[in-house]
Amino acid sequence: MSLKAIPLTNAPFGATIQLPQDATDPSLLGQEDFDLLEKALHTYKVIVIPDQKNLSPRSQYVLTTRFDETCDKEGKSYGHGKTFRHKDSVLKKDGHTVPSQPQVQIIGNGHWEEDNGLKDFDLTQPSQRTFHKDTLTDEQTAAGQTRFYRWHIDSALYELSPPKCTTLLGIHVPGADEQQKIVYEDTKEEFSLTKGATAFISGAIAFNLLSKGDQELAMNTTVVYAPHPYIFIGRSKATSDGLTMVSEGKELSFDELPEWEESKVKKLPLVWTDPITGEHSLQVHGCCIFNLVRNKTGERLGLEESRQEVYRLMRPAIAPKHVYAHSWTAGDLVLFSNRQLWHSVTGEFSKDDKRLMHQCNIASGEDPVCEGHPVASDIKVRNV
Repeated sequence: MSLKAIPLTNAPFGATIQLPQDATDPSLLGQEDFDLLEKALHTYKVIVIPDQKNLSPRSQYVLTTRFDETCDKEGKSYGHGKTFRHKDSVLKKDGHTVPSQPQVQIIGNGHWEEDNGLKDFDLTQPSQRTFHKDTLTDEQTAAGQTRFYRWHIDSALYELSPPKCTTLLGIHVPGADEQQKIVYEDTKEEFSLTKGATAFISGAIAFNLLSKGDQELAMNTTVVYAPHPYIFIGRSKATSDGLTMVSEGKELSFDELPEWEESKVKKLPLVWTDPITGEHSLQVHGCCIFNLVRNKTGERLGLEESRQEVYRLMRPAIAPKHVYAHSWTAGDLVLFSNRQLWHSVTGEFSKDDKRLMHQCNIASGEDPVCEGHPVASDIKVRNV
């Protein structure tokens, strides 16, 4: 029996994968079945392989690298690079590294005695309480409310190219009966989800929701990311839906950042073309942007205006009907096409709540492109 993808029901995208008979480790799939897996990843964008609780970090890493022939298969660098846990980075508390497999991160919540050689450590689930400008009240969290923490693409967005695939393994997860909800501030719509669900948005759906004029404008726009962007926004706070940052002038100055080089600043298209499906996806990390540049006119939007513009383009796509929130079962191995999706943490956890997951993504050896629309690569981030 060959590998089979079974589309999810009642979801805007996604599929469950049925492995070939007697196959237990997906990193060891033969080329024919792996080709089917890769096609499913690009077609369905999020694919779930159940019953993988005992998958080793080594196998997870090997599987992740198979999706990108350009990545460094011998390197030891996680997709976020060397400044991942810098003291001023918004990512500084996001987990620990597996000692024997440094490309795999341990994330989750609570105190753990041991995991793959790492002993006596604590994990903290990212929360709107520390990242959003206006947070939920104690009464709202007690009533079961949560928020989309930060809509993002997995990427360092400085020096390294965005990974093509992220793999996420659920080892210890909250029960499916633990429910929370998101209440949209602007529309008052409610979206129910399992505690700790990972939320996904299709960049292709986001692109297709735009008017023809906005599609054309987006395809001819370059996103300039800040140098060391997660440190740049280290003192800033996000909007209540996690789409971008509130502009209050709290960003670090470029002189306060770790040493950086103009040649390593990422200038990426606002729309990315998938090489397998040919789909255009609106792909932008709204929290980390610095400028938008209109390729045809050279017009350069300032930081606040750029944030307002990406918010305008992104907001329609996070409506409840467009969100896939994966409800975790222990052993789920979720693979997602990082260049076709945005995703977000959800869930409010107490310090005693337990969650343990393994995450892997590897920086690519090539940047994404918008077919037929080259980026404005000659612009300099200092010219503001």
